[in-house]
Amino acid sequence: MKLPNAGQLKPYPEVKDSGVEWLGKVPVHWDLRRTKSLLVQRSEKGFPDEPLLAATQTKGVVRKEKYENRTVLALKDLQLLKIVRVGDFVISLRSFQGGIEFAREQGIISPAYTILYPSERDHQPYIAKVFKSRPYIENLSLFVTGIRQGQNIDYERLARSYLPLPPLSEQAAIVRFLDHADRRIRRYIRAKQKLIALLEEQKQAIIHQAVTGQIDVRTGEPYPAYKSSGVEWLGDVPEHWERRRLKTLLRSVDRRSLTGKETLLSLRRDHGVVVYAEHFARPPQGRTLVGFKLVSSGQLVVNRMQANNGLVFCSRINGLVSPDYSVFEMREPIQMQFLSDLLRTSGYRAHFRRKSTGLGTGTAGFLRLYDEKLLETKVFLPPEGEQILILKALAEGMAKTNRLVEREQRELQLIGEYRTRLIADIVTGKLDVREAAAKLPKVDPLAEDDLDSTIHDRENSNLGELDAEESAEEYITEKEVTV
Repeated sequence: MKLPNAGQLKPYPEVKDSGVEWLGKVPVHWDLRRTKSLLVQRSEKGFPDEPLLAATQTKGVVRKEKYENRTVLALKDLQLLKIVRVGDFVISLRSFQGGIEFAREQGIISPAYTILYPSERDHQPYIAKVFKSRPYIENLSLFVTGIRQGQNIDYERLARSYLPLPPLSEQAAIVRFLDHADRRIRRYIRAKQKLIALLEEQKQAIIHQAVTGQIDVRTGEPYPAYKSSGVEWLGDVPEHWERRRLKTLLRSVDRRSLTGKETLLSLRRDHGVVVYAEHFARPPQGRTLVGFKLVSSGQLVVNRMQANNGLVFCSRINGLVSPDYSVFEMREPIQMQFLSDLLRTSGYRAHFRRKSTGLGTGTAGFLRLYDEKLLETKVFLPPEGEQILILKALAEGMAKTNRLVEREQRELQLIGEYRTRLIADIVTGKLDVREAAAKLPKVDPLAEDDLDSTIHDRENSNLGELDAEESAEEYITEKEVTV
């Protein structure tokens, strides 16, 4: 199926001014209804034998597996927990950032949420699409009260706002078309994500072989002579590589910002040390950045709770990181990039997991790799000149792979922007899908995928979909996407 672009779906022949800023013009035969005439607040409270739920921006309303028992028991005693039924809408503390959530299972939820159910069930599927469309989400910011962590939606004001309401047959056509298109988009996304994952695995395998001495990058073959590292999980290493402890190579630095005005940085597994604002739309949780750790280019930055997952990077930029991160500088000349590549290999990640301490086990809990444990780690390094040679060979050898990854990621971003814009234009009456929906097969060949048709669900955090304050600039113009 070829996904329609702006030229394939036509606008409605007659439109009118809706009088609603976020809607603009709508088809002349569409109705406009106040939210309170379509949705009713659910007032049921109690503590029935139901799962505890929470509303999330990425997965909708889901079971909350972990919670504070004392809090839940207190709410139980007060009979304050709200009951959520299948098909309800849930307004969360962060609905203005990700839309109003749709409940697909029954349970109980914190009294901090507002629970709504449609007065007419037939309108439910279409309203769910509107609630997750970008124009509506941006409009929700008008109904926010409070500041920062205390922000919430004022439902009394929201209830008086207007929603577009096409005839029921047209609502069904819109929902059918969007679900049909969304299944194909998701299939396309999964294929792209799988390819990117394979390319990244290939890159990591090449890096691992080079920085652990399994392959001599100058010949593409193993080194002529090896010796035992004396560390079971390290195995043999090239004979001329030198054994060192990290504490002889690195020193911990803890310089703090006095103003909080420096650039906030973060660590991302596939990107290294990045500017926070370029990768995250949500604001940082802290009220101030005063006291955050200063980082300079060339220093090693470690997320102590995620070192076992490879969040150990040499920074190429100056800025600030969380006070809970570790920052190290060189005691003597080494190639910090080589060292960070080495410390992200699978053997060292497993080692860091074993050396981490704290609450929880496995991937759960709060396991932290303290500086003294990290600095006790043994490494084997080639001479610095050879480190430089290895890094240069890796950069040259992976340039093509990096370009392929960047291209695939860009295409994912484009399809995310396309999907966002397509939904917005259809649910607000900018594009007419009635004819296109009528031509769709009665039984969707991809229905067996059992994909959640909630448009906003991000299958991967790097998908490239837009966050609440962002919007798609335009439809995909580079090429027509076929899925």
